[in-house]
Amino acid sequence: MAPSGSRSIKRSCQTVLYWIPVIFITLIVAWSYYAYVVQLCIESIDNIGQKIVYLLAYHVVFILFTWAYWQTIFTKPMNPLKEFHLSYSDKELLEREDRGESQQEILRRIAKDLPIYTRTMSGAIRFCDRCQLVKPDRCHHCSVCDKCILKMDHHCPWVNNCVGFSNYKFFMLFLAYSLLYCLFITATDLQYFIKFWTAEGRTHDRLLEYLNGLPDTQAKFHIMFLFFAASMFSVSLASLFVYHCWLVCKNRSTLEAVRAPAFRHGADKNGFSLGLSKNFRQVFGDEIRYWLFPVYSSLGDGCSFPTCLVNQDPEQPTSPGHNPPPNKTVVGESHQFPAKPLRESQSRLLNSALSWTENGGAADKERLGTSNPAMAVENET
Repeated sequence: MAPSGSRSIKRSCQTVLYWIPVIFITLIVAWSYYAYVVQLCIESIDNIGQKIVYLLAYHVVFILFTWAYWQTIFTKPMNPLKEFHLSYSDKELLEREDRGESQQEILRRIAKDLPIYTRTMSGAIRFCDRCQLVKPDRCHHCSVCDKCILKMDHHCPWVNNCVGFSNYKFFMLFLAYSLLYCLFITATDLQYFIKFWTAEGRTHDRLLEYLNGLPDTQAKFHIMFLFFAASMFSVSLASLFVYHCWLVCKNRSTLEAVRAPAFRHGADKNGFSLGLSKNFRQVFGDEIRYWLFPVYSSLGDGCSFPTCLVNQDPEQPTSPGHNPPPNKTVVGESHQFPAKPLRESQSRLLNSALSWTENGGAADKERLGTSNPAMAVENET
C-alpha cells in the first residue's frame, strides 16, 4: 500500500508542476487584458473614436488567440488505431520467442497488412515495447504522456500537451495569434510608452505639466511594463512561428527536422514532402474558410501519410488504397475527430503529384534489389 500511495502522491505533484507554465501564461494574459483595456484604453486614451477602434480590434485578436490556445491545450492527442496494437496471442508469441528471426517474422507478419513505410535507422520495424504496438509512420512515444502520439511534433510545456496530428493546426494558429496579439499591443501602446519614458527624463518642475495625458502613476506603470512584456514575447514568438512555418512548408515535424525519417532505401528528410501547396493543405485542410479558425480541418487519419518516394516497400499496401476503419475514435479515448477517410483525403494530396514513376521504380529496384531489410526488433521510446 505504501509504494502505491507514494506513486499516487508523485503523480499528483507532477500534475501540478506540469500545469504551472499554463497557469503562468494565463495570469500574464489576464493581466495584459486589464492593463490594455482598463489602464490604457479606458483610463489613458481621451479620443472616443480611437478608444472604440482599439477596443474592437483588440477583442477580435484576443478571442482568436484564447480560442486557439484553449484548443491546443484541451485537444487530446490521437493515438494509433487498434489495428496497430498487438493482439493478445501476438504478445504471447513475442514474449516467448527470443529476439531473433522468430520475432522478426512475427513483426513482419503484423506490419505486412499495415500502411507502414518508415523503419528504424537499422532497417527494423518500429515497435513500441511500452505500448505494445507497431508504430505508424511519423508516430513517436511521448515519455511525458507515456503514450504513442500520431505525427508527434513535440511535447510543449506551455500548453501541457503533446503537439501532434490532432492539434498541430491549433498550435500553429496559437503561435500566429499570440504573435499578432503582442505586435498589436506593442504598436498601439508605443506612443503612450514614449510619452511616459521621455517624461521621466524631464525636470521635476515640468513633470506634472507634461504628464497630463497619463492620468496616474498606476497607469504609467502598467503602460510601460505592458510594452516591455509584449515586445519581448514578440521576438521569441516570431522566431518560433517562422520556424514552424518552415516545417509546414517542408512537411516535417520538429522530431523529423532533428532526425530524418528512415525508409526502406534509407533516411530521407523530404520523404513526406508533396510540394508547398499540398504540404500546407495537409495541416490546414482544403476548406479555405476554416484556415484562420481553430477548428479541425486537417487531412488524413494520422496513421498513414502519402510520400513522394518512388521506391516504396512492395510488401506494404499503398497509403491511398488503405481503407481505415470508419470509426475515428482514439484508442482508449472517447474524443472523436472528423478526419476524412484516408482514401478520399490522401488521394487528393497525391493527385497530380509525381509519387510513382514506372521507369524510376524499375531503376531503383535494379539498384537496391528486392530483398527485405533485416528487421531486428528495436524499441523506440
